[in-house]
Amino acid sequence: MEQMRDLIQERIIRKAELLAMVGLSDPTIWRMEKAGKFPKRLRLGGNSCGWLSTEISGWFADRAADRG
Repeated sequence: MEQMRDLIQERIIRKAELLAMVGLSDPTIWRMEKAGKFPKRLRLGGNSCGWLSTEISGWFADRAADRG
């Protein structure tokens, strides 16, 4: 039951929403992904991609923890 609840809370964030959330440019996000410093995108098919909301939330939490 807990796994089902986790799946329901998970959602995919598309690029436009991600850019607005994190305040970084598309090339910066791409470079950070390649360097392993940002969650990797999911291929949704065709030219579509997105990021898991929980991974982005975790990235924000890590940034907050790093500032001391």
